[in-house]
Amino acid sequence: MERPGQGGEMAAVAALREAKRALRGELRRRLRALGEAEKQRQSRLLSRKVIGHPKYQDSKRIAIFLSMPDEIQTEDIIKDIFKQGKECFIPRYKPQSNHMDMLKLSSAEDISSLTLTSWNILQPSDDDSAREEALAGGGLDLIFVPGLGFDKKGNRLGRGKGYYDTYLERCMKHPSGKPYLIALAFREQICESVPVAENDVQVDEILYEDC
Repeated sequence: MERPGQGGEMAAVAALREAKRALRGELRRRLRALGEAEKQRQSRLLSRKVIGHPKYQDSKRIAIFLSMPDEIQTEDIIKDIFKQGKECFIPRYKPQSNHMDMLKLSSAEDISSLTLTSWNILQPSDDDSAREEALAGGGLDLIFVPGLGFDKKGNRLGRGKGYYDTYLERCMKHPSGKPYLIALAFREQICESVPVAENDVQVDEILYEDC
């Protein structure tokens, strides 16, 4: 037997899930239509914005994603992190779960030693236990967050696995406190409004071409 209001809650959850699914489909279509040269152009422009950004300049311990083909390319930012003598952490996603760790890279060249997953993402292998996990040490000052879509209020639509939301919950409990969150987006990923649930974490700032 349903509790009073339970049917309404379930309907709301189903409606939210459907709204997210529809928007993900639309955003994937937009990204597929984006040419390689245009992706490179916006990526270069954003790399310059990041390198000149005061939060980036003030941060010592930085987590950043290794880009998939439909994401802002982060290679130039990673090179600059090492050039500036900052510490760089990258995600290791655990399949069949929503668990993610941020593990330390020793250099930009270190990326070539990583394992390619079935999702076509480079990451440290499961048996690579020598790398520092960011939250086992001094935490993080700044996280560059990927996503499929964003609105100007800082709401983010991920790919549906929940990796970043659960990792950010762990960050909140770390003594160093919550890192600053910057999303990197193509302007085609900016939406009027992103449907969100209570546990979806907002980003502090979205960098894209027109911002």
